[in-house]
Amino acid sequence: MDEPPEVNILLLGDAEAGKSTFLSRISKGSGGHDSKTPLDLLRDGDQPFIFEIKFFNRPYRFSFYDTASPENWTLLTPDVIVLCYDISSRLSLINVQRVWAKEVKRVFTVTTDLPVLLLGLKRDLRSEEDPNGIIYPQEAYRIAQEMRCDRYLECSAVTGELVHEVFEDICRTAAMSTKPSGGLSEGGCEVM
Repeated sequence: MDEPPEVNILLLGDAEAGKSTFLSRISKGSGGHDSKTPLDLLRDGDQPFIFEIKFFNRPYRFSFYDTASPENWTLLTPDVIVLCYDISSRLSLINVQRVWAKEVKRVFTVTTDLPVLLLGLKRDLRSEEDPNGIIYPQEAYRIAQEMRCDRYLECSAVTGELVHEVFEDICRTAAMSTKPSGGLSEGGCEVM
């Protein structure tokens, strides 16, 4: 039997944006976890975090890499890039726009068909107590369009809200990137 195709997914964003918590949540599965109990975080040294899943009646091996340091990812060859920000931190979103997106363009200039997704994490911390810090989905979607991302997604790894759907959407896009037509969205940014 053929080995399943290995698909590399690179999560980029500021430290403390929630990338490790997101990966920890999906490694534990979406069910059976009480949101009041602390989630055991995966360790950076255990990377890549590998998930074997079947899509389109075919097995795939998805290797997730999580980093907040450009030195750690410039040698990788990702099939999908997920730019991550903390929904409760406007600075986190600004850094995705001004730092991370520019670094992706600089490092991966030869790859024009590389799908890029924007993922808002810590959805459970969206609060109306700080009107200047609130990042509503409409604003994030508009920014994703301006950045020419293929998709905008958001979830809460702590509560588990939308984690399964986001994980499935990332993996579906990654699986599509192995096909000749690629994983890019037709006609611009989509909202999950």
